[in-house]
Amino acid sequence: MLRSVEAHLGSRQVARVIYGSIIGLALVVALQAHPPTAGVVLATLWATALAVGLAELYSDIVGSETRTRRRIARTELVHILDQAGAVAFGIAFPGVFFVIAALGVLEVDSAFTVAKWSGLALIGAYGFGGARLAGASVIASLGQAFAVGAIGGVLIAVKALLH
Repeated sequence: MLRSVEAHLGSRQVARVIYGSIIGLALVVALQAHPPTAGVVLATLWATALAVGLAELYSDIVGSETRTRRRIARTELVHILDQAGAVAFGIAFPGVFFVIAALGVLEVDSAFTVAKWSGLALIGAYGFGGARLAGASVIASLGQAFAVGAIGGVLIAVKALLH
């Protein structure tokens, strides 16, 4: 398991998962203002993940072809699909808590709370891990985790101030 985590942290997927996680967190925070059912939140997250993933796929293909002035190769397409999938995963991940809520194991309000704070924790953990792997001290890594976590914190704080 440790090797798969290390491999993931050494991949380009990290940036895409973080990007998707921020989108997913923003969506959860926005939906919480007037909370729909768990199923509606889940469908919204998954539809957004699909739409943004396809937008990533399309824009990367067109961008690559215009930059290189040639059609993309199959190996490049696999790489682009991998990146788009990572973004979609980051967006869709909070949906797991709404599946649990839809099954009646968790209240919808609790699913929103867990989704928000786990998204914030994930973003911060990636910041910490990235800094540590780049050779930063524990203190500097915690500072980076706090700084990137502030992105999610601002989303949560703005929502709290507006409602």
